[in-house]
Amino acid sequence: MTNAVAGLVVPRSPLGKTRLFFARHWHRGAPGQPTPAWVLRFCFGMWLTAFAFKLVGSSWDMSWHFRWLRDDLAPPHLINTVGTVIIVVLVAIHSYTGLGCDKPSLRLMQTGLVVFLVAAPLDVINHRVNGLDLTAWSPSHLMLYLGTGVMQAGVLLAWFRLAPPGRFRTGVLLALWAFFLENTFFPNGQQEYGILGLRAWERGTPEAEPTLLSFAANQIGHPVDRAAILHFTMPIPSWVYPLWGIAVSGLILALARHTLGRRWSALSVAAAYVGYRSVMWPLLLGLGFPVSTVPFYLPAVGLAVDLAFRVGAGHRVATAGIGALLVTAFGYSALWLQSQFRPWLLGDAHTESAPPVAYWTALVALAGVFALWAAAAPTTRWWAARQIAQ
Repeated sequence: MTNAVAGLVVPRSPLGKTRLFFARHWHRGAPGQPTPAWVLRFCFGMWLTAFAFKLVGSSWDMSWHFRWLRDDLAPPHLINTVGTVIIVVLVAIHSYTGLGCDKPSLRLMQTGLVVFLVAAPLDVINHRVNGLDLTAWSPSHLMLYLGTGVMQAGVLLAWFRLAPPGRFRTGVLLALWAFFLENTFFPNGQQEYGILGLRAWERGTPEAEPTLLSFAANQIGHPVDRAAILHFTMPIPSWVYPLWGIAVSGLILALARHTLGRRWSALSVAAAYVGYRSVMWPLLLGLGFPVSTVPFYLPAVGLAVDLAFRVGAGHRVATAGIGALLVTAFGYSALWLQSQFRPWLLGDAHTESAPPVAYWTALVALAGVFALWAAAAPTTRWWAARQIAQ
């Protein structure tokens, strides 16, 4: 089946569109040249497909590593690799043809891809040298998140600048921000899976295979005791989780609200991410894999951001101050409230529904969110002016 676009018959199937693209547009060009509407939609549809593969692969990967020893060819890694291959092809197409991007967005895509491709073999080497490296906060893992985040920033910028106004533009932009939020939030999964893994071992029903527990214990010269399991499941200080989950997420949602420019858009981005996590939870549980706590407090952070934009009425410092206050108050209150409930589906009244939290970090979050939020507008204007000057 086909569509008629400005006199051109465009196939409906991805394969047909791919053939048409290479037949008509595969020639060298500088970034920033006009891109046909159907090419723009097809290209960014493939970006969403690539990020979806990486999302599912990474979600399963975290759960996988709380059950079994690492395997380079594990199914989650292969799913993630499919997304990476699509991204490599897309960046190559953008770089060669110059379509679907401008110079700044292309540079971000290319830089992010290079960082990711350098980090991937470093991560493999790290595991070969150091053995088990489950923590999501290791340097090689952080490089993977950084590379993915920079790529996503490039895609966001390109779509924001090139896509024509309308609901489709808004929908794709919202999805891209949800992917960006997930990638940034991902390291917090260490604590979200870890606390349930620790409690499972304490009640005598460990989720991890004996070989994994023995390997982790041997690395620190311990028998398989609580100290070894604690080091394996919860190696991150309790102040990290709320600062990353509330303060950093709040700043990302503020950027999303600014670029989307629509009422309740920050709430929509946060709800989309939490909705995905809520769907993956029963799927992993049904397949017999370890599950995590779910950050149900995140929509409260998104709501706080949206209210700050409404109350602040465009005044930069006022919006930043109100936003910092509301993000901190709503985020920490919702996280505390979530921690009071118990995940009865897991069959243990003593299993937490949220990781341990250092609540004194609320003061740090308040000051940090205000400072960075207030500085965002002038920094953005400076960067935009610099790009125009170039």
